[in-house]
Amino acid sequence: MTGFGQIGGYSTYDFLTLTSSARVAGMGGDFLAIRDNDMTLTLTNPSLISPDMHNNLAFNFVNYFKDINYGYFQYSRTFEKAGSFVGTFQFVDYGSFIRSDETGATYGEFSASEYALNIGWGRQLSPHFSIGANGKLIYSQLDTYHSFGLAVDVAGTYVSKEDLFTASLITKNIGIQLVPYYGSNREPLPLELQAGMSVRFRHIPLRFSLLYNHIEKWDLLYTDPTNPNNATDPITGETKQQSGVSKFADNLMRHIVLGGEVTFAKVFSIRLGYNYERRQELKIYNHAGLSGFSLGVGLHIKMFSVSYTRATYMGGAINPNYITFTCNLQEFTKKK
Repeated sequence: MTGFGQIGGYSTYDFLTLTSSARVAGMGGDFLAIRDNDMTLTLTNPSLISPDMHNNLAFNFVNYFKDINYGYFQYSRTFEKAGSFVGTFQFVDYGSFIRSDETGATYGEFSASEYALNIGWGRQLSPHFSIGANGKLIYSQLDTYHSFGLAVDVAGTYVSKEDLFTASLITKNIGIQLVPYYGSNREPLPLELQAGMSVRFRHIPLRFSLLYNHIEKWDLLYTDPTNPNNATDPITGETKQQSGVSKFADNLMRHIVLGGEVTFAKVFSIRLGYNYERRQELKIYNHAGLSGFSLGVGLHIKMFSVSYTRATYMGGAINPNYITFTCNLQEFTKKK
């Protein structure tokens, strides 16, 4: 008899890698290299923090899988000498679970949740270059097990004249698990090096985004044991292998996330994203559907912005909903 199981991941605090806003989800679901004073982008790219975000407030909520919900609250403040800051409180609630032992006997329920307090800082070095960093205090509670950790993100962004081209380089989750869940077994954090760019057309309200994830790790391939194409030949005992070119192309595309955004009259936006790695890993064999695709919209009216995205997982069987609300409180205090 052959059995297959999951390893549970290679790192702890993986909730830090969840898609951070409806706009990000709508354009592929990772991060964005876009400088247009959208504070919700700074959670994954702190080099976008600027004085123009002063006194902004944001709330993001995601109806994820099953009973899992997550989101965050954000607030930005700029100080004349210290610079611009964004404070973010992240949360994820995994819901309730039935407590049972190896015999199947049940003993009530237990819960699990994780939190992170982020303080982001950004500074404009010149009209074209900016830098930023996020400091994170992390707390995780899984039933009776608790853990604390610290992490830092660092990022840099280049913006061309008239903001037509933007490029960012980001290192996420450099840190340590201070208090392990059990004993002295400290687990690594989900460290990742990323690069991204976006291009906006001068006379067309269209923007393209291209991201390259996991620069630190080339091989992202995963062999699905339930796929008949990966079965072992009963005569030779060999497993089918991709050709060199096919394997290279497959691996390359797993690093890339593509997105597009069309904005009408600076008020209404439509966003489309494609995440190849997500499609390959979450599609149901012979029924891929729209797995890996996401579609979102955004509405901006005066000091308010609302964004909504619906992403597709598991061949359309699971479709998380993302909603983000932002408000520029500074507009309320302006003199008429």
